[in-house]
Amino acid sequence: MWAAASRPLSSGEMVVVEANAVALGVTLDVLMENAGRVIAEEAARRLPPPPARVAVVASTGNNGGDGTCAARYLEEWGYAPEVWLVRPPSEIRSRAARRCFERLARVVAVREGVPTSAELAALPLVVDALLGTGQEERLRSPVREAAAAIRASGAPVLSVDLPTGTRDPEGVRATWTVALTAVKGEMDRTSAGEVIVREIGIPEEAWSRTGPGEFASFRRLARTGREGRSTRIAVVGGGPYAGAPALAALAALRAGAERATVYAPGGAAERVQGFSPNLVVRDVGLERFRPEDVPELLEGVENGRAAAVAIGMGAGAEAETLEAMGSLYRQLGGRIPLVLDADALAMLGPAEAAPRAGGAPVLLTPNAGELSRLFAEGRTLTTEEARQEVARTAAARKVTVLAKGEPDLISDGELTVENRHHHPAMMVAGAGDVLAGVLVALLGSGVEPVPAARLAAFWVGEAGILAASSKSFGLLATDILEELPGALRAGLARAHPSE
Repeated sequence: MWAAASRPLSSGEMVVVEANAVALGVTLDVLMENAGRVIAEEAARRLPPPPARVAVVASTGNNGGDGTCAARYLEEWGYAPEVWLVRPPSEIRSRAARRCFERLARVVAVREGVPTSAELAALPLVVDALLGTGQEERLRSPVREAAAAIRASGAPVLSVDLPTGTRDPEGVRATWTVALTAVKGEMDRTSAGEVIVREIGIPEEAWSRTGPGEFASFRRLARTGREGRSTRIAVVGGGPYAGAPALAALAALRAGAERATVYAPGGAAERVQGFSPNLVVRDVGLERFRPEDVPELLEGVENGRAAAVAIGMGAGAEAETLEAMGSLYRQLGGRIPLVLDADALAMLGPAEAAPRAGGAPVLLTPNAGELSRLFAEGRTLTTEEARQEVARTAAARKVTVLAKGEPDLISDGELTVENRHHHPAMMVAGAGDVLAGVLVALLGSGVEPVPAARLAAFWVGEAGILAASSKSFGLLATDILEELPGALRAGLARAHPSE
């Protein structure tokens, strides 16, 4: 397996990896060319000597581009590829895939349409290059008919990256699958056959460090006949400080949440509301949270239909407050995605950091001092290796950790990722609250914790860099907040370019 990946990668994660690789200077053309070559090599190992015939059944996405590129290599090596493109060439999606098709079409007659099972049965190998990563549950025409023809032919099948219809009972059943870069999490070994992993030139840094590709994890807002914003989040904080929960809630709105409700003690609620009319504020208790306030907090979160909750910012570290946040955590943990930030981290004891088995994710955001105090028995963590080890140890409690610092470290106990994309001027009060707000919005929209932490760290870093270009070391947390939408717009355009 690719050394950077300690586990199979999902299709969504591979989109991030490929976009990060492009940002590192490896073009899509190079990736597709490398993919075509390794696919051709694996096909040649399973074919009779040249001029043996081989079928390549492709569609118009990048998986099809890999397949047509492989067909060109096979033709150069003396084989006789017979290629079917099941959709019109005008529908080829990327420039790289189009170049592969055009180069092949100069030397091989490409047939448009779906092959018959009899045509494929006459050949010693079928290369399935119809669909790779990003497949839907069910196949659609004409890919469905092409998959049926491949199945009915009985010919040995070499699938590219994933068998077409890997989750569809009517999908292709491969004899072999060439997994590009890493095994895919969606892969069903019963349909994939023997899996061969081949590298195609993606640098390990494309996965072990954050990059512009993280924006591919941004989940498009829910569709109910039209695009809209549907995620509601809650922030439980405030007391001694009112700015922290306000910044987190406003950042969640800037990150795409429909509604951000702040639950603050009565003494702070009015001050939180004064920051912006965009916030919904509910006052709970007196000047600070106490254990008797927890039932009202739970009722508010549940009745408000919060999809995720951030706890702790600005709440203070009084014993009663820590007890209240611990009780709230124990009752919400495993039921709803949580971000524990700032003062909420102080209530974590040796057994507190693990949510209920199989439950919703918990994401911790300690700064350097909190990481040392809470998870390293107060030891000074002087090296990056020491910080990584402590972050992994903390995350092994079945949580995800985003340890803020230089660099930021993201760990789920198995995978550890660095984020170095930020500006020194971002070391300012409130920047961590902005980060927590982006995180809770992403978790509430359904993004998994590691992709959410990767995206949030890079996104907030990009917003800080944009803000620092005009504010320099006069940058404020509110400046980062205001740059979030522009950073998102540019990031989405870069992660989903018109290829």
